[in-house]
Amino acid sequence: MNLEIPAEIKPWLNFIHPILMWVLLGVSIYALYLGVQVRRTRYAEGEVKKELIRGGYTVKHYQVGSLLLALMILGAIGGMGATYINNNKLFFGPHLLIGLGMTGMIAISASLSPFMQKGHNWARYTHIILNSALLALFSWQAVSGVQIIQNILKKM
Repeated sequence: MNLEIPAEIKPWLNFIHPILMWVLLGVSIYALYLGVQVRRTRYAEGEVKKELIRGGYTVKHYQVGSLLLALMILGAIGGMGATYINNNKLFFGPHLLIGLGMTGMIAISASLSPFMQKGHNWARYTHIILNSALLALFSWQAVSGVQIIQNILKKM
């Protein structure tokens, strides 16, 4: 099957991925905030604990994390798809490799949820380490993505 995208639309496909990724970087920071609140709830006592429980942070963190997982995977696939549609190839380099690694990291992190729900601290610590590394890599990807967009704009 030959998918033909109109020539006037093709260049604009390049901008969907970076916009989505910048939004997801913000969502990732929000997920971090929620995760910190979940951890505070776990170790709090008395009235503070009751107040934190009312915040519903555990459910919000799980929901935001699930949304983040889905959109990061779709964003990674979409970014590669747009690059391929516009160039008939993928550019093998740090941005692609780190993006693929991040996709794997978030999937592994999410897969730890059942173990965390059963109280396994090894899963919690692994989740925290993976997501800390993911956020650091995401920040780097945001900067390198802007450089890629600048190169695309120069060619337009």
